Amino acid sequence: MKGVVLGGVGLLLSEEDTVATALDDLEANHRVDHDDYRVELVDEVPFGHKFAIEPIDAGDPIYKYGEVIGRATRRIEAGEWVHTHNCESTRGRGDLTAEEGTA
Repeated sequence: MKGVVLGGVGLLLSEEDTVATALDDLEANHRVDHDDYRVELVDEVPFGHKFAIEPIDAGDPIYKYGEVIGRATRRIEAGEWVHTHNCESTRGRGDLTAEEGTA
């Protein structure tokens, strides 16, 4: 399997990633411990969804697979569920490339 399993419950696909993927439905307050990673989940995180493994400031990129998958629409604390309520996709966004003058 590519990546590292954090505490048996989260898949971290690249060292650059700021989120891990839940390998099961996870309850709030669950502690994820693995080597240098110590995260207490703030929210319930459904199977297959992402949770922050470190704080992410508003406007900062969110990394998964070692690639930018979106940006934070507000500050996200470590352990928070990362989804459409606090992250917007930057992938396949023609409007963003047009704004940047690269369309």
